[in-house]
Amino acid sequence: MRIERFIGIDLAWAQSGARTNAHGVVSECGWTRGLKETMSWLARTAVDGSTLAFVDAPLIVDNPAGQRPCERQVGQRYGRWKVSANSTNQSSPREAGVLLPERLEESGWAYDDGRGGPPTGSLVFSECYPYTTLVGAAELGYDEERPTYKRRPARVPTTQWRAVRAAECDRLIGHLAGLATADPPLLLSSHPVSRQLLSEPSPQKAADYKHREDLIDALLCAWTAALWYRHGLGRCQVLGADSSLPPGQAPTIIAPAGLEQRRDGERRSIEEIQPLDGPSPVASRR
Repeated sequence: MRIERFIGIDLAWAQSGARTNAHGVVSECGWTRGLKETMSWLARTAVDGSTLAFVDAPLIVDNPAGQRPCERQVGQRYGRWKVSANSTNQSSPREAGVLLPERLEESGWAYDDGRGGPPTGSLVFSECYPYTTLVGAAELGYDEERPTYKRRPARVPTTQWRAVRAAECDRLIGHLAGLATADPPLLLSSHPVSRQLLSEPSPQKAADYKHREDLIDALLCAWTAALWYRHGLGRCQVLGADSSLPPGQAPTIIAPAGLEQRRDGERRSIEEIQPLDGPSPVASRR
């Protein structure tokens, strides 16, 4: 059985979600409040036996303190692009990401840590981190550093931040629009809600801007799920893959990655599959 639907969920103050198919068509797009609404949305949106959901939130948290290894590896491998991850442990206050797996598994979903490669079917969910997609997927063009659509850089005065943030978000949306011709594609214009990203400028008001930002992250999660399913370890890496836990139980982040963002051993393996002087599998390379 093949995966037919790809779902992205951003567990923010108001959960946002998006569903696409293998052709990049956005068939569901919007927001929910609380896990109950999110689970109801998933029940309507998922296709039994053929759905892969990527969630932007810590899903498996088994460390009493400190930082999960997968989060530490985000900084180690993507820090050059100014991407890092907040620390999550069992003392962390946010519980939505930990409660969601429980609710999903009760509903017939299965967590997949990615260490065995992309799933072949069923109802499967995994963890991702949109920032790694932005700098790890060459199609998006952020080969120097992440876009500043969330966190204010020190070089930007506070009084100018909202205007700068809105302009940077519009540039990001322009990059996302370019995924229409990617492999796999993402067609923002295929749904009225995602189409508004293209037709309306990003707002400067904080609440309205956060609403848009969360939707972008959900769309990035859905596209990352499709990228993982389509290309597997050729285009993505599994952060936290060196865990000693049994298969399917490790806290991991599945992240798009260029050669420079991989460990040496993984880099050599990818070079064997795709020689550096051979044709590139993507539109551009780092």
